[in-house]
Amino acid sequence: MDTFVPRLDERFSDPGARATPWAVTRRALEEAQLFWLTTVRSDGRPHVTPLVAVWLDEVLHFSTGPDEQKAVNLAGNPHVVLTTGRNEWDRGLDVTVEGEARRVTGRAALERLATAWAAKWDGQWRYRVTDTGFAHDGGGRALVFAVGPAKVLAFAKGDFSQTSYVPAAAAGS
Repeated sequence: MDTFVPRLDERFSDPGARATPWAVTRRALEEAQLFWLTTVRSDGRPHVTPLVAVWLDEVLHFSTGPDEQKAVNLAGNPHVVLTTGRNEWDRGLDVTVEGEARRVTGRAALERLATAWAAKWDGQWRYRVTDTGFAHDGGGRALVFAVGPAKVLAFAKGDFSQTSYVPAAAAGS
């Protein structure tokens, strides 16, 4: 059963367009090579940066060094947007995930995530699990964050459509 139910926004879709099925959007999140993370600085200015992320258990996960600007921003404001897609006008699917970034510190969860990163990236992203996040072989540390989607949007191109997703539990009520 799908976790999220698609709803076509006809205002921003071609006539006759159909909502993008959740399975298609989920696959885009699972397979994406790169995401753009938007955080908010303490003075309200946005900060956008590319990073790799892992979709696991219907949640998007990313990591960052504790002294990086995005970690500093998240300490003051956990609201984020992660975006992925194609840099082309007329083909592909762009997806945005909005939510709050929450630290992941449980060792079992971090072990699963380290395994997921290594599998997704054919071993190019290998982390050692610590009590507070990940460690790199070169000695660097990384905090790990989970973003449970508060809002997901998919923008299909070619046959243009905008689809929003609501949790299946909320759609049935």
